[in-house]
Amino acid sequence: MSQSQTTVTYLGHSTLLITTPTGKNLLVDPFLTGNPRCPQTWKDLSNLPSLDMILLTHIHEDHCADVVEIAKQNPNAPIVAIVEACAWLSGKGLSNRLAYMNKGGTQEVAGIRITMTHADHTSSFVEADGRVVFGGEPAGYVLTMEDGYTLYISGDTALFGDMALIGELYQPTLAILPIGDHFTMGPREAAYAIKLLKAPHVIPVHYATFPLLTGTPEALTKHIAGLKVTLHPLEPGEAYLCSSSE
Repeated sequence: MSQSQTTVTYLGHSTLLITTPTGKNLLVDPFLTGNPRCPQTWKDLSNLPSLDMILLTHIHEDHCADVVEIAKQNPNAPIVAIVEACAWLSGKGLSNRLAYMNKGGTQEVAGIRITMTHADHTSSFVEADGRVVFGGEPAGYVLTMEDGYTLYISGDTALFGDMALIGELYQPTLAILPIGDHFTMGPREAAYAIKLLKAPHVIPVHYATFPLLTGTPEALTKHIAGLKVTLHPLEPGEAYLCSSSE
């Protein structure tokens, strides 16, 4: 295995801690303190490493509940999100931290090349006073690390045909896809997404957190029989080491 590695640590639900080959730490969709699947150690936000970037796919609570507190603990970490979500974050006192973008665009943050992709879902946040804040459209990301390793984080999404274009254009080695069903793709749809993307490695997320999320890695395994893909169903707290030679 190459010494140059990206490490993906699964913190439960859809929260990911990604460490790049040069040691930079990226936190995706921070939902820790109220996350039933998050290991107790990680519920203590002081146990997070120093962050170089925070990425939000959308602003449903189960993807952003801890973003403000974590951002304040990491004052030098830019926050990447779609423009409307950034407007919401600006109202939380984080206006000087926002690396806003929109679908189809690419920017480089902390040495990582980030392309925002389509996701087929919704995005909103319910404030403490009951106001519903529109978060713009949800999104996914293609991340290209310093060594060229490329991964695709779909965010919460339904299956959509243009996943084939993501696969053709960016050729991700790793795809991180929801499988829980009800609010996102289930195992059957995720299996077809894998077929379209042609990524050789897949980490399933967004399952088993709540009773409504009935999709399982076992069901996904049955649906991907015959495909050239390796499934990595991580337990919360477990890490996957991504080899640049894969």
